[in-house]
Amino acid sequence: MTETTTKAAEPVTIKKYANRRLYNTGTSTYVTLEDLAAMVKKGEDFVVYDAKTGEEITRSVLTQIIFEQENKEGQNLLPIAFLRQLIRFYGDSMQMLVPRYLEVSIESLTREQEKFRNQMAQAFGVGAFTSLEEQVRRNMEMFERAFAMFAPFARRETAGGEAAAEPEKSPPKSGDIDDLKRQLDEMKRKVDRLTEKEPGAE
Repeated sequence: MTETTTKAAEPVTIKKYANRRLYNTGTSTYVTLEDLAAMVKKGEDFVVYDAKTGEEITRSVLTQIIFEQENKEGQNLLPIAFLRQLIRFYGDSMQMLVPRYLEVSIESLTREQEKFRNQMAQAFGVGAFTSLEEQVRRNMEMFERAFAMFAPFARRETAGGEAAAEPEKSPPKSGDIDDLKRQLDEMKRKVDRLTEKEPGAE
């Protein structure tokens, strides 16, 4: 591997200054969160460092990008119920399992996305979009049910420290849990099969 190839594979370094300006060291220009969002969409990797302390702050900057995108009209991706459930996992004993679960889920959705695009390119009709919406709906239902199963209980407290007066939800039935486990197993098998079929996979 040549030195040029090695450098090309390295992520671009972005420095964030105290005035909140972002500097792309690869192009020697100042950039915005919109510019960084465009880089992500193009598949260009980067890491962000605090210019003063040298601390890596890539995660917080990516979170800011998501916040900016969510505030744009018509571009909301994260349902309110999902955000509430995600917040509940912070500090929970299940917190360490959530990142990997989200990674596997988004990888599966990304692979399915390519399949949907091919179907729509062939169909050019409403049916293809209907199929996409139906699949997304099923994925979200399974996703939310999985979160509900992982959470041992919901922490609901009022300002006075007493339990909030919300209707208690009955625990999931054994049949529902078995069904969900079967769906998760099937999703994992599908991901494994798709991974094996990827070009260059051994």
